[in-house]
Amino acid sequence: MNTARQLILVPLTEKEADLVPPSDLIPPSLLQAQEFARHSKAENTLRGYRADWRDFCQWCEGQAACPLPGSPETVASYIAECAGRLKVGSIQRRLNAIAEAHKAVDADSPTLSGIVRNTLKGIKHTLGTAPVQKAPALTADIRAMVDVSAEGLIGLRDRALILLGFAGAFRRSELVGLDVADCSFGKDGLTVTLRRSKTDQEGQGRKIGIPYGSNPDTCPVRSLQAWLEQTSNTDGPLFRSLTRHGKIQPYRLSPVDVARVVKKLAKQSGLNPAIYAGHSLRAGHATSAATSGASERSIMNQTGHRSAQMVRRYIREGSLFRENSAGKLGL
Repeated sequence: MNTARQLILVPLTEKEADLVPPSDLIPPSLLQAQEFARHSKAENTLRGYRADWRDFCQWCEGQAACPLPGSPETVASYIAECAGRLKVGSIQRRLNAIAEAHKAVDADSPTLSGIVRNTLKGIKHTLGTAPVQKAPALTADIRAMVDVSAEGLIGLRDRALILLGFAGAFRRSELVGLDVADCSFGKDGLTVTLRRSKTDQEGQGRKIGIPYGSNPDTCPVRSLQAWLEQTSNTDGPLFRSLTRHGKIQPYRLSPVDVARVVKKLAKQSGLNPAIYAGHSLRAGHATSAATSGASERSIMNQTGHRSAQMVRRYIREGSLFRENSAGKLGL
């Protein structure tokens, strides 16, 4: 039990750590099973769970309550206290972390109890569950950002980054996780092999087509070609960091860097940088495509959404004025 806590999710106390047998006393097959278990979820997810679990443990310590196994009353009291400082989505993630911690030691999860479920339902009714979304970067916004991008390598990279992110409807992590080897140029455009994504943790992969644009200045394929040619980048990370003097670095950009580039270009083009972020590229693709009459299926093919629910929200937003009954009232 202690070994499972150490290797999968739950941080050990010093006293518990003394009870863990050294790895050379654990059967190799069990070590291999534990290694696979550690990769059952994305590292970012596990990192968030660990932080949430630490918060729960600290709260329990202040209340003289036991976190593992935790009682339903303890968990219900905890999320009730969280309601005064966290959003509903964050509270749900805390519950997920608590559930995972109990699963790691084969204990019944208190998050499934009636009192916890009803407490969460009451929190949702009180606080509401509408997510705060960043504004989508529409086609006109992308053109404005391209127009104000800098000269030199930094400008080349920034243009290629936002145009590929927009045309491919990539998530930030997907965009910066691409390697040069994932890109294949052809007569119809660019084929990008996405080897792993948020909704594809098992790495089945999928291919995304990026056609040539009608305007060379905003063509994602030509922009990426220019970036690769100027940097002589033939392998490794597709988008790399640059010094302020334009010297290319060996390491790839981070997801946060995508948001920084979008905000920088939004500000320079006269847009409000506070309402834009890395997700604006992906959301902007879906909304702009829906406004232009693209089908739900074609949008899902590009974004990789498995559920139509999220895509339909973008389509509704894109059709607010294009298919609006108020426009038929003769006012």
